[in-house]
Amino acid sequence: MSDSTPEITKLILKAAAKADKESPGIPSDETVEPLKWPLQATVGPGLEGAIACETKIGYVNGTNGWLIYQGYNIFDLCAHCTFEEVAYLLLYGDLPTKEQLDSFQGKLVAARSLPHTLRMMMATPIEEMNPMSGLRLGTNLMRRRLTWRDTEAGRPDPSSAIASDEDSIPMETAPMGEKRAIYEFGRRRAPRPQDASRRTTGAASLDSCIQLISGVGTITAAIARIHDNALPIEPDPNLGHAANILYMMTGERPSPEAERVMDVALILHADHGMNASTFAAMVVASTLSDIYFSIGAAIAALTGPLHGGANEQVVRTLKEIGGPNKVDAWFKRTMKKGEKIPGFGHRVYKAYDPRARILEPLARHLVSHSPESSSPESRLLYRTARKLEKSVVSTLGKEKSVLPNVDFYSGIVYSSMGIPEHMFTPLFAASRVAGWTARVHEYLKKNRIFRPRAWYVGEFGREVKPITSRRTKKRKK
Repeated sequence: MSDSTPEITKLILKAAAKADKESPGIPSDETVEPLKWPLQATVGPGLEGAIACETKIGYVNGTNGWLIYQGYNIFDLCAHCTFEEVAYLLLYGDLPTKEQLDSFQGKLVAARSLPHTLRMMMATPIEEMNPMSGLRLGTNLMRRRLTWRDTEAGRPDPSSAIASDEDSIPMETAPMGEKRAIYEFGRRRAPRPQDASRRTTGAASLDSCIQLISGVGTITAAIARIHDNALPIEPDPNLGHAANILYMMTGERPSPEAERVMDVALILHADHGMNASTFAAMVVASTLSDIYFSIGAAIAALTGPLHGGANEQVVRTLKEIGGPNKVDAWFKRTMKKGEKIPGFGHRVYKAYDPRARILEPLARHLVSHSPESSSPESRLLYRTARKLEKSVVSTLGKEKSVLPNVDFYSGIVYSSMGIPEHMFTPLFAASRVAGWTARVHEYLKKNRIFRPRAWYVGEFGREVKPITSRRTKKRKK
């Protein structure tokens, strides 16, 4: 972490003090006991309320507005750590020593340069693909280049398979199911084929996690360049992870201030409970697929508008409003129509999102003090956002807990650093890949294939009629 950015550290610690004052209790007082399986839980549609596993990686308390990584408060991590330290923490469970960090950074540096993967990517029309599609492709090409899993010899051994659906027998037994699954098995690693290159991996180790954490950042930056009609830039081994992403995206070495702000943004997005993309990664991994396909599934889940892209919409909305003096009229029209305001409210948080607490002062700092970020458009976006926040919170905040979430200010931060809107979600993935890989790695230590039930509400006893006798059935609206 740069020592030349004490003002940013001060802003984060000030936000932490405000959160401490407004939230009941402090995160370090919280104690969560290990589960005793099996357990009963109230489950809603979409598995809402279901508990799939135990974890030490991250904890979200939406009532108090807490976000914890491996026992550490998010405010402390943002104030005192780099993204590399936090990625190490998520993977290994402890913050690194100086020697451990040096070794970890060396692995990230070695994994950051992907000339063969980028060459394969550029053989496809990346410029015609949306950035998230390009990121899914790039991750798959990393798997093709860096592992032996795509070779015929890497195909799973059929003799180790179980019947396609028989893993569900216990859970389908009325009324409660068996205490233990009939088909349980430990983690089975595919043996390395004799003809596999020694430079490739089996895509199941911590080295593969590190490769993805570093590589997804490189691919994200390359996609940004290609969409800007420019060639990808090789990473600079003398720059850190956050600085390299900015450098490879923009072609300019960032200032210490921009590097620090990007570092904080990456830390804030690195993990957030059992969200849709994290769950998608873990479901794929639980079949004993591999980490690359698991992360590909996470990226696919993040592509959906209900999970990724909200900060893009926030920036578009602020531009549509057109300035702080037009907020009241816009807000009145929007409330009358009953439309959702992007960047407000969260399925988990009923208190102020701690990530938004940190990003708001960073956005203010960028548009007020950073020469490269203080464009009239950036200043107007921020002032419009602040006015909109006051209108929403004063109307809906106390009664319905509709408060700014992480997306409300992150887009302004990214825009102020010259990052185009279509790259916001890929940049989110470049951060969240640390949490995705850590969660998968942790789950596989006590792997159990995911197999929830669907409750059948259909008919029984229907007869198959000849096709000439069938009639179109009116569907219920």
